[in-house]
Amino acid sequence: MSQNNALVIGIDCSTTACKAIAWNRQGKAVAFGKAPYPLLQPQATWYEQDAARWWHSTCEAIQQLLTQINVSQVEAVCITHQRETFVAVDREGKPVRNAIAWMDKRSRNQVAFLDEKFGGQYNQVTGKPVSMTPSLSKIIWLTQHEPENVARTHKFLDVHGFLVYHLTGNFRTSLACADPMGAMNMEAHCWATDLLTSLELREEQFAELVPPGEVIGYVNETGAAATGLPKGLRVIAGAGDGQCAGIGANAVGNNRAYLNLGTAIVSGIISKEYFVNSSFRTMYAPIAGSYFLETVLLGGVFTLTWFVEKFASDLHNCNLNLSPLEILETAAAKLSPGAEGLMLVPYWNNVMNPYWDPNAAGITIGWTGTHGKEHFYRAILEGIAFEQRLVGDAVMSATNQRFNEYVVMGGGSTSNLWCQILADVTGIPIVRSTTVEATCLGAGILAAVAVGWYPDIGVAAKSLTHTAERFTPSQERQAIYSKLYSEVYKPLFPSIQSLVNKLTDLTTTGTKL
Repeated sequence: MSQNNALVIGIDCSTTACKAIAWNRQGKAVAFGKAPYPLLQPQATWYEQDAARWWHSTCEAIQQLLTQINVSQVEAVCITHQRETFVAVDREGKPVRNAIAWMDKRSRNQVAFLDEKFGGQYNQVTGKPVSMTPSLSKIIWLTQHEPENVARTHKFLDVHGFLVYHLTGNFRTSLACADPMGAMNMEAHCWATDLLTSLELREEQFAELVPPGEVIGYVNETGAAATGLPKGLRVIAGAGDGQCAGIGANAVGNNRAYLNLGTAIVSGIISKEYFVNSSFRTMYAPIAGSYFLETVLLGGVFTLTWFVEKFASDLHNCNLNLSPLEILETAAAKLSPGAEGLMLVPYWNNVMNPYWDPNAAGITIGWTGTHGKEHFYRAILEGIAFEQRLVGDAVMSATNQRFNEYVVMGGGSTSNLWCQILADVTGIPIVRSTTVEATCLGAGILAAVAVGWYPDIGVAAKSLTHTAERFTPSQERQAIYSKLYSEVYKPLFPSIQSLVNKLTDLTTTGTKL
């Protein structure tokens, strides 16, 4: 096989679908496959998935892809995935119940228990403050509420570990995939055995760990028959979608941070040092000896979609040959900074960093009779930008370094207005990535380095990624936003946090489990 024709496959098993993309040595996507699966909601705040559908959709996506290329060209496959979502499986790798998804909120009491039992020690060991997002609190919930299922469980697997088992027959996963479960000793690069033992859990209930970028196994006969991949193909240990997006955007050095404007807003920067701080969570980077210092806002593009569906659906009927978002974007761009007195705190799905408050909710202040849809739309864009400044400033302060630029990706990055607002609010230039599938490319980069196309991740990322438009902060607008941020936005949530929590306590049902 000619080296020029060689390919690697990146697989992204996200919250809604599995995508498989074949990448060539120039970072060009030459084949694509995709298959969706549903998100289940058995109760108001519970979110689950049928893990078997992850595997079926992965097989379908790979099969679609292989119709477009010669399978002999493929040198390796690497998986990235939705993080924190996990499934309990038996000794044959079959789910004993539905997987519990990352946004599930059933474990409020278990989060309070972890916080009371471990406090800051949990953050120091796992790199993450206690919160509802990591898997551990939901695993505790299972031990308390479904002991019969836990008794049948051989392994608790992240999405990557589940797919690796079905491809290779090995109960293995990557350090950078297990890490978001919240049960790792980050400095020792192993399961936090003392933590697990104190919770009456055992290390043997979790997968064997392999560093990202190393061979984690080989496609076995069963995996080959199901996918069409050749038996013996190398499977490379991957990383979670956030970490892979970072290398897929080439945020691997020079104080370059990535900013994913997706359903959630995720940003991060690589650090050689292990930092622990309540303003961010510390993840393994897919680069040996490195960490990702990551911030997450759970209500990103989700909040814009919610607004259109609930309050602006009539814009579908305007006959302007524009989508509702395009109409709102055009109108909002005509407004001055500050949305004419309307300000929004974008905690539509509680808040992780920096407050780690499962009872937090969105806040809007400043309403007057002059405000319309376009004001609220701009307030959402500005509110998320203010929040990015809040967490970004905290990361820079903790690490004593300043970001040189944010590389933006995700659906929200197509908005020129939002990119400019982010630059003006944060004071940091915004550079748009031209890679639409940065997460999947990140998995492809790990595979490309593993098979020897490039000497390391840095060289591969520089060679395979590209950027386009650059949005530079306007001094005039930045001055206006800085006053709004420091005098109103920054103190806003802390000032009324106790009232928001009381409101949640008084009106939320089904949390006292």
